Amino acid sequence: MASTTSDKATPERRAELLQNLAETKICFTEASKSLSHAPTLVAVSKTKPAWMTRACYEEGQRDFGENSDIDLVNKAKKLADLDSLRWHFIGVMKKTEGDDLRRQARMRELTAVSNLHAIQSLASIEDADIYNSAIPADRKTPLNMLLQVNTSGEVQKSGLQYVDTETEAAESPLFKLACHIIEHCPKLHFQGLMTIGSQTESLASSERPNQDFETLKKTRDVLEGMLRSNTALNGRWGDNGKLLLSMGMTADFEAGLRAGSHIVRVGTGIFGARRMK
Repeated sequence: MASTTSDKATPERRAELLQNLAETKICFTEASKSLSHAPTLVAVSKTKPAWMTRACYEEGQRDFGENSDIDLVNKAKKLADLDSLRWHFIGVMKKTEGDDLRRQARMRELTAVSNLHAIQSLASIEDADIYNSAIPADRKTPLNMLLQVNTSGEVQKSGLQYVDTETEAAESPLFKLACHIIEHCPKLHFQGLMTIGSQTESLASSERPNQDFETLKKTRDVLEGMLRSNTALNGRWGDNGKLLLSMGMTADFEAGLRAGSHIVRVGTGIFGARRMK
């Protein structure tokens, strides 16, 4: 899936974009054949202009993701006429000393996007509370939340520590955050888990199982077991009693699907390399 360096709205660039989307969907469909569920392809446009999102939407793509909350909010305004578009925020709003008020304002602006479908990068009770209080009163359904898990142990990666056993999970920040959302954040819905695996595992995923994906699956299994044991929480998490998994990006989304992912996030494979700001 080659890409030119220009993002100008030329007929050639549009044709290239839609060819990339078509090829991605073919690979997506093929890798999904063994699944018992219907997975979701999230097209992640990052720094790309809004016309590209519109072009993909016109070809039937409905789920779009952004790493930047500012880009998501701005594009949502430009594309407000696209009624069936669903936004996924997959980035992290990093804390900066002395910038708490501005960060909270940005979180409120993000949740004000009426077709924001999910935030896939939640990692703290503090942020859960801010998002819950920021949800507009006229929003009809709770906002889906996926908790970001650091499955690779890389210090540069965001996310909470994975868990291997129920004993380990009981006092873990991950389980405590999940329970906090379910019990104290009525405007949020704990839907599942997300990870960004290591490059090493990604490059090897065509030859052997991706260990980051296997770790996320194990963590999911542990959390599901603990949540199911508390009947008071039934129906208040996941989809039909199962936690969704968001794992797999451009280089390894096919491996993610083969491993059972419910959501994959493809950016470069569709839109081309991001522009540096």
